[in-house]
Amino acid sequence: MKRRLLVFLNSLGVFAAFLLLWQMIIWIERVPAFVLPSPRRVTQIIVERFPTLVESFGITAFAATIGLVCSIVAGVAVALLFAQSRWIRRMLYPYTLLLQTVPIVAITPLIILWVGAGTPAVTLITFIICLAPIIANTTQGLISVDENFIHLFLMHNATRGQILFKLRLPNAVPSLFVGIRISAGIAVIGAITGELFAGSNSVGQGGLGYSIIFASQQLQTDYLFALIVASAVLGFAFYFIVYFLEWYFLHNWHESARVPEVE
Repeated sequence: MKRRLLVFLNSLGVFAAFLLLWQMIIWIERVPAFVLPSPRRVTQIIVERFPTLVESFGITAFAATIGLVCSIVAGVAVALLFAQSRWIRRMLYPYTLLLQTVPIVAITPLIILWVGAGTPAVTLITFIICLAPIIANTTQGLISVDENFIHLFLMHNATRGQILFKLRLPNAVPSLFVGIRISAGIAVIGAITGELFAGSNSVGQGGLGYSIIFASQQLQTDYLFALIVASAVLGFAFYFIVYFLEWYFLHNWHESARVPEVE
């Protein structure tokens, strides 16, 4: 308990030092407010435009969540297929690398053309960005089972389905959560990036990415900083939700969830 409190106080101290440095730069360099607003002004705009921020926050969170969940379902299904056949894995697995090597901005116009602008395009962009880590990590977990365990199952006349769902899949759960953790971190980035290009279904209403474009065009730097804060909060929320789920499902039987990250 004392260790966690100390970590919290240290983090709070670093944050306070950052705010102080920010304010000192404004004072010393006499930076105009439209270039770099003060922390106080950013706090004021967050309070003043809180309902709008919450609305944009919700739109982006919805698209990022749907894209992430769909990528988990599809990624696990593809990984299960890869684990069943080495030939299929060697033939198709390299193509999953295309999801990481092809810049998403290069295919965004095609996505908008196919599904239209707004939330559907943003969700699809998030799905594509999040899919590769899920497939890679889950596949690695499924094929990394100790051969002795497989032989033990075969000695008891286990079927391929029993080996897959009772041995390989439980063994892959920690690796799956590694992939989910990575994808959760980039899901918000994918959603905001998608909104930067795909825009919104209606004029004047959209997620954080759409609002960022609007604020930058109107030179509303204080509101732009408020949107950045909201984006960071959303990213932290995704990370801690996944972190909690990983602890909840693994802490009773896997050492990765029992060992504290902070010594």
